[in-house]
Amino acid sequence: MSKIWNHYRYLILRRFTQIGILVLFFGANAWGWKILQGNLSTSEIFGIIPMSDPFAVMQMVATGVIVATDLLLGVAVVTLFYFLIGGRAFCSWVCPVNMVTDSANYLRRVFDIDRAQLQKQPISRNVRYWVLGLSLVISALMGIAAFEFISPISMLHRGIIFGIGFGWAAVLIIFVFDLLVLKNGWCGHICPLGGFYSILGKFSFIRVHHIEENCTLCMKCKVVCPEKQVLHMIGKESIPVLSGECTNCARCIEVCDDDALRFSIRDFIQNKKTGE
Repeated sequence: MSKIWNHYRYLILRRFTQIGILVLFFGANAWGWKILQGNLSTSEIFGIIPMSDPFAVMQMVATGVIVATDLLLGVAVVTLFYFLIGGRAFCSWVCPVNMVTDSANYLRRVFDIDRAQLQKQPISRNVRYWVLGLSLVISALMGIAAFEFISPISMLHRGIIFGIGFGWAAVLIIFVFDLLVLKNGWCGHICPLGGFYSILGKFSFIRVHHIEENCTLCMKCKVVCPEKQVLHMIGKESIPVLSGECTNCARCIEVCDDDALRFSIRDFIQNKKTGE
């Protein structure tokens, strides 16, 4: 039992967090709970602490609207939170679409679809940054928050919380796309929100740290990692994962039987000395 817990402890905690957040949002809408009200774009904790999606507010600013003070305060709260723990922790610990894409990636491994698709990935992971920039440009030109208008994340969240049906169609499209077309296609290549949090995550404190002397090059970490390019140091040197594209999902830590990966607090002074 302890071995199973060690191999899935962070995954279990992530699912508990993701589902728990959805339950709290649903409870606020259905039963008037005051714990977490609103949605993933803008919400309040206990009706006091505002939280706002920084990328959504950036799109609003691009449209030319005057942003309310409480939205700006909410942006500050969310930005500080993810600055400290890791920007893309949102993707693996909060975003409900993560459960969909993780399921697709699991089935890819079960049915060995990765081996069947040996060709080079057809699109670059940098596409998400182009989509991010394009979202802001379109928001400015059309006067609407472009990505928020079509975001599968928002559609799924509204579908679960408020019962709007289009969210399930978006889920199905992403699931099939990730399963049959492109590994980690949505979260790892296209989603501009993930791109935004990748930029923020470059400066975060909590990091996955590789311990080279413990590594036996089993490569289990790279098999489960949704952003395996961030693990370029495996078997080479003992350094933290400094790429903002790491989601801090901790799957690599769980599957490593050699204790070669663990969470650590980023040492900015040491990183500066070593040129990182």
